[in-house]
Amino acid sequence: MRIALLTDGIFPYAMGGMQKHSYYLAKYFAQKKVEVHLYHCIQNTTYDSSKLEFFTAEEKRYLHSYIIPFPKAGKLPGHYLRESFKYSEAIYTKLKQNAPVDFIYIQGFAGWRILKAITELEKFPRTGINFHGMEPFQQAPGIKAKLQQLLLKRAMRYNLENADRIFSLGGNLTQILLDMGFHHNRIIQIPIGIEANEWINPQINARNSILKFVFVGRYERRKGIEELTKAIELLPADAAFEFHFIGPIPDAKKLKDARIKYHGAISDQHKIKELITACDVLVCASYAEGMPTVILEAFACGLAAIATDVGAVNELVSEKTGWLLLAPKVHAIRNALIEAIELPSDQLLLKKQQAQQLLLNNHSWDKLIVTTINKIAGKI
Repeated sequence: MRIALLTDGIFPYAMGGMQKHSYYLAKYFAQKKVEVHLYHCIQNTTYDSSKLEFFTAEEKRYLHSYIIPFPKAGKLPGHYLRESFKYSEAIYTKLKQNAPVDFIYIQGFAGWRILKAITELEKFPRTGINFHGMEPFQQAPGIKAKLQQLLLKRAMRYNLENADRIFSLGGNLTQILLDMGFHHNRIIQIPIGIEANEWINPQINARNSILKFVFVGRYERRKGIEELTKAIELLPADAAFEFHFIGPIPDAKKLKDARIKYHGAISDQHKIKELITACDVLVCASYAEGMPTVILEAFACGLAAIATDVGAVNELVSEKTGWLLLAPKVHAIRNALIEAIELPSDQLLLKKQQAQQLLLNNHSWDKLIVTTINKIAGKI
C-alpha cells in the first residue's frame, strides 16, 4: 500500500499535537512496510530535516520526504487560511508530479487544494481528513477567539464535506461531526497513541511528600493557562504542593511563588519525560483540545490528570484516572487541585495505576497502526 501523508510538519521539525501524530503515523506505517509519501514543512531548524534522523534506516526505506515551504501571507485577518490554502496548492502541484498512491491522509488544511480539485472532477485516490481538535466547533475563551472560529468554520466544513472519510479521535469530537450532519459510515474513529515502551514507567510512585503538579504546553489562550494561574493563586498559602510549567510562558504571566517552577521550552524528550515522571498530577484545563498526547505521556509515566471535558479528553480522564472538569472555571480548577493535594496516597496511587493501564490497553501505536491500516484498506 502507498499512502500520501499531508501535514504542516512532523515532530520534532515542527511542534504540536498534529505534528507529533503525523510523526507517529509516518514511523509506524513504515514499520508495517507501507510506502509513505510524506509532504511536510519545517518550523524548527535545530535539526536537519533532509536526513529524517528520527527514523531508523529500515523505516526510511519506506519514506519519501517532500519538504514544502509554508508561505507567509501577512497578518491581516484570515492570513492563516490564506497561507494554508497556498500551502495546499504547493502540495497539490508536487503530488501530481510524483508517483501515484492508493490513499491520501490529510492532516488539517494540507489537502484543501486537492479536495477542491476533486470537486472540479479531477481524479485522485481516496482521501481521509483529520482535523484533530475541531477547535472552531468547541468552546471559545473570548470574543476574539469566537471571531477567529467563524473564519475557520466555513473552510473546515468545506474540507470535511469533500473528503471521502473523516478521521475522529472519539469522544465529543465524533458527536460534533454527527451534529454537523456527517453520516457515521463516513467517520473513522481511531484515538491517538504513543510509543508506550519509550514512555512507560514501571515503578509508579504513590505520591511525592509534597504533591507535584505539571503543565506541559505553550502559552495559548485556549489552553486555559490564565484560569489555571488564577486557581493557583487562590490555593491556601500553607498548601503543600509544587507546580511545574514546561513550555514557553511569558515572564509577565509567571507567578512569583517559590512553589512554582518554570522550566521554559524543552525539546529534549528524555528531559521532558524525566520532569513529568517526577510529578504526580498533570493539569490540562483547556477550552478546546483533540486528544492531548501529553495526557497519554503523563499516564505512561505514572501520573493522574486534571482535565476539562473537551474534545476526546473524556476517553482518557475520569474519576478512575483523575478529575474531569466540565469547563475551565477558576474555582473548579482550584477545587480539583485541593482535592488532589488532600487525596490519601493509596487513592492517588490507584488513579495513577488505572491511568497507566488505560494507556497500555488502548493507546499503543503498535496496536493503533494495524487498526488504521485496516480501516484505510476497508478491512474493518
